[in-house]
Amino acid sequence: MEGKNQTIVTKFILLGFSDVLELQSLLFVLFLFMYLLTLLGNISIITIIRIEPQLHTPMYYFLTNLSFVDICYSSTITPKALISFKEEKTSISLLGCAIQVFSYVTLATSECLLLATMAYDRYVAICNPLLYTVVMTRRVCVKLATGVYVVSIVYSLIQTGNIFSLTFCGSNEINHFYCEIPPLLKLSCSDTFFNETVLSTLAGIVGFLAVTAIVLSYILIISAILKIHSSEGRHKAFSTCASHFFTVLLFFGTLIFTYVIPSSNFSLYINRVVSVVYTIVIPMVNPMIYSLRNKDVKRALRKILEKKWSC
Repeated sequence: MEGKNQTIVTKFILLGFSDVLELQSLLFVLFLFMYLLTLLGNISIITIIRIEPQLHTPMYYFLTNLSFVDICYSSTITPKALISFKEEKTSISLLGCAIQVFSYVTLATSECLLLATMAYDRYVAICNPLLYTVVMTRRVCVKLATGVYVVSIVYSLIQTGNIFSLTFCGSNEINHFYCEIPPLLKLSCSDTFFNETVLSTLAGIVGFLAVTAIVLSYILIISAILKIHSSEGRHKAFSTCASHFFTVLLFFGTLIFTYVIPSSNFSLYINRVVSVVYTIVIPMVNPMIYSLRNKDVKRALRKILEKKWSC
């Protein structure tokens, strides 16, 4: 469709990692391996938690939701990325691109808010253990999880509408392996200052609220841990907090780098590398960090395997 010597874009071309063509086959195998590991790890966690009654607690309820989000998150990005490694140029329609943006923004936001909710759950468990079962009832957990998804969907609708209200004309080549927002903004022939401001502001608000909830929860948790007389108990609690907090820093750090810092401050190549971390790597390692290192989950897995072998 033509207008004032410019072609209005109706589809985009995903360039993927086109500047490292000699590594395409290796990257395909690597991404496929990480995706399969993500599916295996997260599906295993969900299955173990659902089968073992001992794990039917608020903490593992939120872990189930986190694993579900990670499966959907990785599945939104990775399959298209795998295709881009086998094809020189992978096309995606304007509508398909909008759907992908909406999906991964919803899921990324859900992950942020779930991490904050999990930190709150640990705060109640450690700082108010006698009230834990009263405060974190199943009804409260369902409401918290529902709130996470509702807020994430509304936020994503606003951000997706903000991005695709722009006019895209001229070049339709996205210098990325999926419809990432910063490269999309560079293709717009509209003035993107307002849209980038809205993007960074809203992302900053959501990220700030989530990080604040996590930091406050952990300040109170650490304060309570320091009052534990047993050195073994303190070490165990600190070890659990360190693993969780490391993942929080990794996830939020990459998101802030991509969405809060103005896109002109870093190259699109760096953006692609950073994107791999929070779209593919983190969903893969989450089961290991949050569950597979957990003694309760290991015990439940052994119990399930023993029952299977005994049959």
